[in-house]
Amino acid sequence: MLNLNDLGRLLIMAKKTESTLKNMLVALFVIAFISSTTLGYVYEFTKGPISDARLKKKVEAIKIVVPEFTNNPNLDSYKIPSDMPDSLECYPAYKDSTLVGTAIRTFSDIGFSKRIYLMVGFLPNGTIHNISVLEHSETPGLGDKMDKKKSKWSEQFNGKNPESYKLKVTKDGGNVDAITAATISSRAYAQAVDRAYKAYMANKK
Repeated sequence: MLNLNDLGRLLIMAKKTESTLKNMLVALFVIAFISSTTLGYVYEFTKGPISDARLKKKVEAIKIVVPEFTNNPNLDSYKIPSDMPDSLECYPAYKDSTLVGTAIRTFSDIGFSKRIYLMVGFLPNGTIHNISVLEHSETPGLGDKMDKKKSKWSEQFNGKNPESYKLKVTKDGGNVDAITAATISSRAYAQAVDRAYKAYMANKK
């Protein structure tokens, strides 16, 4: 049986435990509050520069993939449906009042590291003018050769019309020479271009 001294010690221990638990909960709450507030400030501080950087990259890609233009393709942009739930963004390029090309932001989810984004420029008749890689996470030294900064591999698409140029790697019966040891990345690239071409031709204005 507990005597009065034992009971007193237990009561003191219980109060200390309760006090410690309360202090821990208060400390955790304060830490969580400070962390969330800090993250909020960091997000607000960085979202502007991040958005500006993405816009700059997009505008530069448009300039690369279509002939010289005089309008603002970004302001004249519109969306078209694709074979996936995600729609494609189109940026028409006009020389004065004449359409000289359309840049299309397209994608593929079958890359070695999943989704890649490309900006594909088409002439009004559907011929590929040029292509620029926007985003990817492909393997350095292999799949990343799709980027013009890494190799000239993508130049094989320039001047080709997908009406006759099959946008599949040769291993799959197409006309695209795959990147050495990076067939998966090459398939994804070709699929993204093909997705843009089919959507563009089906929704030409």
